[in-house]
Amino acid sequence: MRSDRTTLLNIAVMLLFGGLLWQAESFLGDYQLYIARLIFINIILALSLNLIYGFTGLFSLGHAGFIAIGAYVSALCILDPAQKEMMWILEPIIWPFSELFTPFWVSVLAGGFVATIFAVIIAVPVLRLGDDYLGIATLGFAEIIRVLIVNATAITNGSLGIKGIPEHASLLSCYGWTLFTLIVLARLVYGNFGNVLRCIRDNEIAANVMGINVFGYKVLSFCVGAFFAGVGGALLGSHLSTIDPKMFNFLLTFNVLMFVVAGGLGSLTGSVLGATVITILLEWLRAIEEPMDFGLFELPGIPGMRMVVFSLVLLAIILYRREGIMGTRELTWKSMAAWLGRGKA
Repeated sequence: MRSDRTTLLNIAVMLLFGGLLWQAESFLGDYQLYIARLIFINIILALSLNLIYGFTGLFSLGHAGFIAIGAYVSALCILDPAQKEMMWILEPIIWPFSELFTPFWVSVLAGGFVATIFAVIIAVPVLRLGDDYLGIATLGFAEIIRVLIVNATAITNGSLGIKGIPEHASLLSCYGWTLFTLIVLARLVYGNFGNVLRCIRDNEIAANVMGINVFGYKVLSFCVGAFFAGVGGALLGSHLSTIDPKMFNFLLTFNVLMFVVAGGLGSLTGSVLGATVITILLEWLRAIEEPMDFGLFELPGIPGMRMVVFSLVLLAIILYRREGIMGTRELTWKSMAAWLGRGKA
């Protein structure tokens, strides 16, 4: 009975928030809509990495590679054949990519599935490593993907990138894909599958002794995380309408890692909050890089100061709130009721 009530409350909140977003598209400005869509995309990316790192304990630094795969596959799927013929000037685009044309939702799933295929290829040899060695190997994988994108001119348009991608990533569609990601991952990590992942994360030797196929679960977790990273990459490409290889460097993986660590490793709610807070903070800090007029005098902008301030904020989090915003806790109706009850008392 309590479970049914919780499910109905969750559905009601999701529908209510969706209705608010539907109305928001009519009165929010272009910049506010841009940031709102970016928040949802970053939430998807944070959730995908949290499954790999936070719940399974795999220190992966190759997320930018999966995001790039999703972005490029989706762009190739939704670009009109005539656009491709006109845009590929260094070398003509090859078949079947020249004729490929699908609906947007198909392109998003395609980006996720192709990212999963690459994840299987890299997972089999790499996931036998651990800790720092795994991080270095996955970082190398991401760099290999970026180099392949630069050199596969007949498919990716090389270093010129892809421009004029249709902007199908509306606020509601980004919200829908975020809900899809959150629901699927919540069902996974708070079932028996999630218990096994946490066991592997906490003590891999004990998991082996208990008869758990540790390597198999690692590969599965890695592939599911890569799938949703590809989904996030597909949405990101459509949101920005322009992609190029320089976007998918280590800094992108670092940003996603910041969302996860700041929110709390092993907490889905933490990933949502971490991605939201940091995305807003990064945009708000842009103001300190612009000249500010105070009437009597003008304070010049300081290029690069945004990242300096942001780094200090992260340092403060690491020193004084090492477990992140949520730690390993989740925001539930029960925890909210308990918190409100303490407040009234």
